[in-house]
Parts: sequence; structure tokens; C-alpha cells
Amino acid sequence: MKIVEFNEKGQQVENDSRSIRDIGAVSHLAPKPALSLHERGRRSEGWVKSDIQLYMFQTGFLRTKTKFIKMNQGEEDFEIPVPWFLIKHPKGNIVIDGGNALETAIDKRAHWGAVVEAYDPVMDVRDTCVEQCRSVGIAPEDIRFVLQSHLHLDHSGAVGRFPNAQYIVQRLEYEYAFNPDWFSAGAYIRADFDRPGLNWKFLGGDYTDNYDLFGDGTVRMIFTPGHSPGHQSFLITLANTGPVLLTIDAAYTIDHWENKALPGLVCSSVDAVHSVAKLRKIAEDTGAMVVTGHDPDNWRILRKAPNAFYD
Repeated sequence: MKIVEFNEKGQQVENDSRSIRDIGAVSHLAPKPALSLHERGRRSEGWVKSDIQLYMFQTGFLRTKTKFIKMNQGEEDFEIPVPWFLIKHPKGNIVIDGGNALETAIDKRAHWGAVVEAYDPVMDVRDTCVEQCRSVGIAPEDIRFVLQSHLHLDHSGAVGRFPNAQYIVQRLEYEYAFNPDWFSAGAYIRADFDRPGLNWKFLGGDYTDNYDLFGDGTVRMIFTPGHSPGHQSFLITLANTGPVLLTIDAAYTIDHWENKALPGLVCSSVDAVHSVAKLRKIAEDTGAMVVTGHDPDNWRILRKAPNAFYD
């Protein structure tokens, strides 16, 4: 497995190892990028032709209870979408998360185990990220990057499915996924992410915050721990739509975004609250359209792939 990190000069350093956990040395990470979160995304006056498109897909939905989405808030049935995102970009196509894994559609209980008692996935094999990429003309070999917000079971469906991709995740998240605390253990399916031969790139939390994937401001990764230790969100800047803030699970729902509830699963409530505040400031400064992680009402009003996209 190839591992890419950053040294003290901000240069990329590659290591070959079967697992990051085998590396004994302390990681040396690049200084925090000197990029202002007060930069406003540029919106063109009127429509312009754009070669960057953001597609919003979902791998089915989860049947659950309100209390598992909004902490301690009821036993009512609650259905949530499982979104994932594709970005067509001239410098390389990107998958963000990938939703549920293929194995979930084949035999959800065998793959997820007892988790299905709390979060029951409903999907078809045609709902997988690989098949949905094909629906808009993208083959698995055409994906250059897979960006992982985190490695929970409803976000890890793309790992190992795209043979030419580099997989980018926070180092904290990767390490925690192999040895989670007892209350988070059910959220990680090791078979989804512990795969041989993958090209991983690990980010360093606050040190690499606001990481600019292409150096052109179109795709940025924002460190937002709380829901999981190494969670990250994404700010996508498009020519016509302007900035789009994908909170992912830093804010499951609008209630989380508006500080009316905590997520049903958190590793740190304090970090979760601070991450929402951070994202709200970014949204205010950039005027971004906000897309929450699993809110059924928010998701319902968005343009859905494969028949529509944002540019």
C-alpha cells in the first residue's frame, strides 16, 4: 500500500507499507495552509459554460428511529437518504464517499451485522456508486480521487472500487477506524476500508485544514471532527452555482445545523458543536449553498443525478 503524507517543508513523502499502523515514526505534517476562510466564491454574472459539474447521488436510504439521528429525541420511525457525490473536473474526476458498499445490497445483515437493527439499509445493487457513475458516462478507471469524509459504514462504499484512484482521508480517521471506542465500533466495517494495494493519502487535521485539492479553489477539505475523530467536510466552488458546502455528517440534519440537536452518534459533543460553528462561519463568509448529511427535507429539494447536476 502506498501512503502519502507531508513533511515539514510541505513536500509530499511516499511510504510503502501494508498499514499506516506499522509506521513507528511520528508524522511530520505541512504547516497549516495560509488560506483565508473569508474568501468569497466567485459567482459569474449570468450563466457561463463550465467544465466542472457536481452530481448528487444516493445509495438508497436507511430506516431508523429519530433518536439515532437526533440525540434522545424520540422513538418515531425516521427515513434518511444516503448521499454521495461525483465531481467531473478537467484535472480529474472525484468521488466523495460513495455511500453504502455493494455488499450491503447483496446481504445487509451479513455485511453490517446487528447494526441493521438500528439502521436498516434499503438499496439495490444498481444503487452502488460504481453503477451510478456509469449512468453519467464515468467508468471506474476514470476516477482520479476518492475523498472520504470519514469511514463509517454508510460512507465507505467507494473504497477499493476505483482502481486508478488515490484515496484521501484524515489520518486520525483511518487510525481510529481500526481501533474505535466501543460506542463507535458498530459504525465501522473493516472489510470496507482494510483493502490491500490502495493508494492512500492522509491529511493532518488542523495542520492541513482547508486543503485545496487542485490548487484552484474548486475543491477544499475542511476538518470538522466531532461525529468522528477525523471527519471532514467539503467546500466545492462552481462557476454558476457558486460555493456549495457539503457538511456531510458534521451536520446530519437542519436541526444540527441550527443547533437544535446533536447527532445520534458523536465521539465528542464539544467538537461536534464547534465544527458546526466553523461551517456556519464559512457558509456566512462565502454565501455557500448548504447541503446537510442526511436531512430528508433538505435532500428532497436538491437537483438529483443522473438527470441533473450543479455547475
